Amino acid sequence: MQMTRSKRWATLFLIGTLLIASTLSTWAQTSDPLRIQAEAAILVDAASGMILYQKNADQPLAMASMSKILTEYLILEAINNQQISWEDTTSISEYAYRVSQNLSLSNVPLRRNEHYTIRELYEAMAIYSANGATIALAEVLAGSETEFVRLMNAKAKELGMKNFTFVNSTGLNNKDLFGMHPAGTADAENLASAKDTALLALRILQDYPEVLNVASIPRKTFRPDTPDAIRMDNWNWMLPELIYGYEGIDGLKTGSTALAGYCFTATAQRNDRRLISVVMNSRSYADRFQETKKLLDYGFNNFERKELVPAGYQVPEQPDLPVQKGRTNRVGIATAKPLTLLIRRGEAEHYQPQVQLETERLTAPVTKGQQVGRLVATYTGPTQYEYLTADGPLRESVALVTTAEVEKAGFVRLILQQIRAFFSWLAQQIRGLF
Repeated sequence: MQMTRSKRWATLFLIGTLLIASTLSTWAQTSDPLRIQAEAAILVDAASGMILYQKNADQPLAMASMSKILTEYLILEAINNQQISWEDTTSISEYAYRVSQNLSLSNVPLRRNEHYTIRELYEAMAIYSANGATIALAEVLAGSETEFVRLMNAKAKELGMKNFTFVNSTGLNNKDLFGMHPAGTADAENLASAKDTALLALRILQDYPEVLNVASIPRKTFRPDTPDAIRMDNWNWMLPELIYGYEGIDGLKTGSTALAGYCFTATAQRNDRRLISVVMNSRSYADRFQETKKLLDYGFNNFERKELVPAGYQVPEQPDLPVQKGRTNRVGIATAKPLTLLIRRGEAEHYQPQVQLETERLTAPVTKGQQVGRLVATYTGPTQYEYLTADGPLRESVALVTTAEVEKAGFVRLILQQIRAFFSWLAQQIRGLF
């Protein structure tokens, strides 16, 4: 029985639809091999800021309590500058008190007639994401949350963040702050891109690595042995001791609001590799951890730290530098340390050592180990790698230093050097005439 024309057209239409769907599916898997189920995501090497994976990473999105990473940065900066200390105490404002009593939010209840140490409030913020404690810290540092928000935006710009807006210290929507939100801000939430959030995490890890001392605590009791004692379970359930435990995770901050969905900025270290991941607006509490696992698995499975050249390596094309007024007229230069960087497995052949000198010649006396430049690894492969900061490639470089001491020549030797230099110059002039 022959197929009717209408049936033939229906069959062809079905086949065409299946082919298009198959092509789109293949394209989607190629363009996003991880198929991350979140609105935005990024994976970064914590040493250099090299981006290993990104999805919609430049789009500003609500970041919820991941905002507290910037609050933590400002507190740690103030402590390192001796502006405040861990043992300083503070009373609690009406604003911080009222927010802290809202147990539908993440909080430890605070009392108006009590004094709390900076350490207590910081631990409540970093472990339990306590919002009242966060506001209290902002007020300690800046006098008011309004002024603290000004500091946040200024610091974000200074750190190199580009697509951001901070309207409060906590990441809550201003509508949840009982009308006491910072002056000049409307009903809004803090916004930042996944790329900017990763940059913020990168900078706090580089500038204040002690942030992990608290971020890695799985649980702690706030004000133990008092009527206010409350168990604080870290909301980062990927800490190795908790339900979604992942090897190497020791930070950094979760966040969720109705607008932001479920977010997570994670960092994990395995041996000599530390990665940073950001997931924004995933679908559920569990999803943000599952998507984070995808990112980190991808990074640890596909990238490795590899030594490209050892300490003491001399580039054949530039093994030494000329020295003026020295007992010898040249001195060797070599790498002070091994040149090691994170690379995709199998791509080592695409990296070439390149010398970047600070000077073309030295003047005696020259000390052994004197820095004269840097050795960088130039990538020549097919992948286009991007960095969070312009100096990213330089972060993977090592110093080039002199391999020997060169003393200043004596008077007679200097005269002889000048005579030789004069006759060398004269010979060049004569050759130029003929």
